[in-house]
Order: sequence, then C-alpha cells, then structure tokens
Amino acid sequence: MTEKPTNPKIQELRDRKVLSLQGGGPERIEKQHQKGRLTARERLDLLLDKGSYREIDTFVEHRSTDFGTDQHKIPGDSVTTGWGTINNRLVYVFSQDFTVFGGSLGEVHAEKVVKVMDMALKNGAPIIGINDSGGARIQEGVVSLGGYADIFLRNTLCSGVIPQISVIMGPCAGGAVYSPAMTDFIFMVRGSSFMFITGPEVVKTVTREEVDFEELGGADVHAEKSGVCHIAADTEANTLFLVRKLLSYLPQNNLEDPPFQPTDDSLLRREPELDSIIPEDPSKPYNIKKVISLLVDEGEFFEIQEAYAPNIVVGFARLGGHSVGIVANQPAHLAGVLDINSSEKAGRFVRFCDSFNIPLLTFVDVPGFLPGLEQEHGGIIRSGAKLLYAFCEATVPKITLITRKAYGGAYDVMSSKHIRGDINLAWPSAEIAVMGPEGAVNIIFRKELSKAKDPDKRRAELVAEYREKFANPYIAASRGYIDDVIEPSSTRATLINALEMLRNKRDSNPGKKHGNIPL
Repeated sequence: MTEKPTNPKIQELRDRKVLSLQGGGPERIEKQHQKGRLTARERLDLLLDKGSYREIDTFVEHRSTDFGTDQHKIPGDSVTTGWGTINNRLVYVFSQDFTVFGGSLGEVHAEKVVKVMDMALKNGAPIIGINDSGGARIQEGVVSLGGYADIFLRNTLCSGVIPQISVIMGPCAGGAVYSPAMTDFIFMVRGSSFMFITGPEVVKTVTREEVDFEELGGADVHAEKSGVCHIAADTEANTLFLVRKLLSYLPQNNLEDPPFQPTDDSLLRREPELDSIIPEDPSKPYNIKKVISLLVDEGEFFEIQEAYAPNIVVGFARLGGHSVGIVANQPAHLAGVLDINSSEKAGRFVRFCDSFNIPLLTFVDVPGFLPGLEQEHGGIIRSGAKLLYAFCEATVPKITLITRKAYGGAYDVMSSKHIRGDINLAWPSAEIAVMGPEGAVNIIFRKELSKAKDPDKRRAELVAEYREKFANPYIAASRGYIDDVIEPSSTRATLINALEMLRNKRDSNPGKKHGNIPL
C-alpha cells in the first residue's frame, strides 16, 4: 500500500488521478459490465503488456457550455489515450469510454486522439483504437464533426507509414465508421459491437426495412457479407488476444522489416503428403489451407477475412522465422475462381504487405474469372484490375507457386513472372494455358466435332490430347515463365531458400505522386 504523502500537493495529484480513473462512476461502470463489456482501461489492461500503459491527457476536460454541459465535467473526458507495449514493442492507443457521455466524440476527445496519432506517426509505431461510442457529441454541434475530420486526415497520413488497427467493442455509427474503415484492420466482437452508417430506426423510416442492430451491422454481417470486418471473435478478451497476435507479424513502421521469430521447425523439412494432395481428377477440389499449414512454421497461419470471399485465402505466417503474407486461391470454394469480392479482398491485402515490407507468397490454382451478368454489371473488370494493379505495383519479394490450374488472364494476375514475380515455381500437377482443355477443344475443333460421327467420344480424345500437350508446366518453364518445377514434398525448403535469397531485394516504381488504382 502506498504511504500517504506529507506534501498536500502530491496528495491532491493522487486524488485527481484516482478521480480520472473512475470514468463515469461506479453505476455506469456496472451497467457496462452488465452488457458484457469491459471499461476503456480494462480493455487496455488486457491488450498491453502488464504495467506498460502510460496515460496522457488525464486531466483534460471539455470546454462546452451549451445545454448545461458545463455542469458535467469529467477528467480525461470520454477517451483514454497514451502508449504501452505489446510483446515489449511500443504501440500507441486510444480507448473510448462509454461510461462518460456515452463515449461521444467532442472537441477535446478528438484533440486527444489526434495528439496520440501524431505521436505514433512521428515515432514510427502502430496505433490501435478501441471504439465504443455513441457518435458525435450533439451538444457541441459542428465542432464534433470537425473533430472527426481531423482524425480522418490523420488516418490518411498514417496509411502505409504505420500499422493502424481498429477494435470495435460497442456501437460505431454514422461518420464515426469512416475512421476504422481507413485503418488497416478492423476487429469486432460478436453480439456486442456494431457498425453502420444509419441505424435501424432511420433505415425503417427511409426504406421501410425492419432490421435489428445485429442484422444491420453486427460482427458476423461485416465478417461474412460486407467484408468490412477482418477478424470477428466471441469475446472481448479473445479479440484483444488476436490483436496482439496480429502485431507479432508486422513491423513497427514502413522503414522496418517484420520481426524475426526463431523456429525449431526444420528449414529442410519434407512433407511427403504434398506429393499426393492434388486429386488426379482436375475437377475435384482440395483445401489449400491444408497445403499452407503443411509448409509454414509450426503449421501456424493467421488468416484475415476468413468468412468473406472464401474462394481466396489471405493471411500471415512465417517461413524460417520470417513473416510472409500469403495469397492463395481456394479450390474448395467456387473452384478458386476470382470474382469481385475475392479480387478486392486480395488486392487490399497485397497493398498492405507491400507497404510494410512483408514478402508475398502466392499459391495459384485458378480456373479464371467468374462469368455472369451479375459479375460483369458489378464491375468484375475494375475489381480484377485492382488485384492486378496491386501485384504489379508491389516491390517486396514475390514468390509464386502454381499448384494446379493457372488459366487465362487469371494466370497473369496471380503474381506471374510477367508482372515482376521474383521466383515463380510450379508443381508437376500445374496446368498453365489460355483456358481449360474442354473449352479450348470446343473452340479449336468446333468444325471437326460438328461433323464427327460420335462427337462425345471424339471430344474426349481431343481433350486428353490437349491436356497431355498443353495442360502442364513445361511449356511455360521452357520460356522461363516458370523458374523451376519442383517436387511438392520439397516445397518448404525451396520457399525458405528463395526468401533468404531475396532478403536484400531492391526494386522501385517510376517517380510519381501516386498511381491511379482502378477504384
């Protein structure tokens, strides 16, 4: 127990500190707990290394006088800000306090957030925001809106310089959603966090649609349908644990390399199971995540946006102790085809990895782009171009492995040699061609098949001949588009060796203000 100081000024300081830690008071803290939600500081206690949090602006109070607000002032206002460490690495944080004015954002709330974001940018460390707010503080009017805009500007300036992570742990509505939307990753908690532009009542008034909070903007909705949420978890504690885990793969800023983590997993480990993992029938699916888990260190793969556009898989892993970003077609869902959602999901992930010096490992098994009226009218051309642009623009080490199909324009898009892939590999099961054998035969031999006595039998013969001649990796390898065809069981050692070789890679793009990605 701390001894009572003899100096009354020190005692006054301690009393003021204690008052600021009480937030909205015991009753409101109890209400927060009854909702199954932690307080702003309790969340930081779970997120940060024990005892590492250093709070600033503890004594800041709002300056508003309208609507009787001058009678209600709480030290620190409705957000706590400062810094701490995660796994002994510096991070800056802000955590909105719902027990104080409903976590609403007013002038000084915004100033506190902006200050800590500026510190994070200047000192090159990640910024993590925990959102739990009723929105703009209506009593302060346009000043609150200006505060949001000040934060939006910092989000933009920090983008690509330091990692930005948003953790939604309560309501996040209206203009408030745009700050998380501009950050790199959004975490949500099932059953207790919500994001939407307009709430259920406004939706009902304007569109006559009746929806509840969960259906409109809950964690699962954003994790599965909109793609806004990158990681959804069942509890606040688990969510914060996953934030800590994500940061273990990321550098502090765009000038650093990702952290190295020594591994006991043999760099030369062979996986005989991979030699038979591709089905003999090219139309049969398999799970690309199984391939990934057999190759990466300790089989650990931190997947991003797992439930959204599952026909492509993205996430982080380690190879030989080094962080890598993985992009992989998933033949177990829609045959691994590229569509609007999967192209945009992968494109954004590629750009993040390139921003923060994380090498890209691409697994290719793609039959092409998804055909259909809905896709064409929805802008599949523009969306596919986003992924193509991202891979073309990326200057980090890029290693590509074609496991099976690489057809048509999708072959080009998936980090091919032609768009600056550094090392492009293939398994013997790879099929690299303009299109699948069936489609090619129907076009090339259309006249012959129309005259054949038994067109089905003749088609089958021609398909078999085409597959044998063209549906393999050796034509591409003969032209240098594939650097090597490797045995699947030796893939781990080959990938790790390639990463080591590329560690000091230097590449650049033409000088410009910025490119014009096809948004």
